[in-house]
Amino acid sequence: MSKISLITTSYNSAATIADTLRSVSAQTYPNIQHVVIDGASKDDTMAVIEREGAHLDAVISGPDKGIYDAYNRGLEKVDGDIVGYINSDDFYYDETVIEQVAKAFEDHPEAKAVHADLIYVDPKDTDIVVRHWRGREMTPKNIQRGFMPAHPTLFLKREVYDEFGGYDTRYRLAADYEFMLRILETHGTPSVHVPSIWVRMRTGGATGAGYLGVKQQNEEIREAQRLHGIRYPAPLFAMHKIVDRSMQHLRAKRHQ
Repeated sequence: MSKISLITTSYNSAATIADTLRSVSAQTYPNIQHVVIDGASKDDTMAVIEREGAHLDAVISGPDKGIYDAYNRGLEKVDGDIVGYINSDDFYYDETVIEQVAKAFEDHPEAKAVHADLIYVDPKDTDIVVRHWRGREMTPKNIQRGFMPAHPTLFLKREVYDEFGGYDTRYRLAADYEFMLRILETHGTPSVHVPSIWVRMRTGGATGAGYLGVKQQNEEIREAQRLHGIRYPAPLFAMHKIVDRSMQHLRAKRHQ
């Protein structure tokens, strides 16, 4: 049975991290390693972790250089065969998600990456679905248009990180995109999309709170594309992003 390592990064997450911890501790899959990398929170995050984190294998709190630096620090602390990230304002859709992850790898032995769907929820009432991100297979055409898996649904065999490295912290908002572009396009890591919702993500954050955050993230995405040799017209890229987000809102209505 594969050991699946989960990394949670947090900073001043007292209001949300309990949901994250509870969703992991409720998983039916028996071989999970879960660590929390906290950026020296100044609120009650650590008290919540102490209260809700009996299942945790490690908790490390200290200053860092942002979320992607914390991601890399987490990688240094886990030793599972498969690695995934679940941030402190996200939580798993139900208790079978990690079991589904393990089955996807078993059913597709050629895959080194699996990913699925995600729903964005209201930050206060998480039963309200705001957007529904539907994944798709990672074809060159989809990648050129700027599509990548929803990062919280992405699980990789550890060997992918060992071979291609972690997150480039020069990117403030899109290091996860650059990383996925590097492994899926540049290095052709075989992946499988599972048509199932795995994660509930609260809206907000640096890239979800407003126009400027989205704009900067898209600029970093375009920079990452140039770095990896992808040339796609900016107007078409913007059009695909707008259409995709509009479809996410339309799909959310089905959950109402």
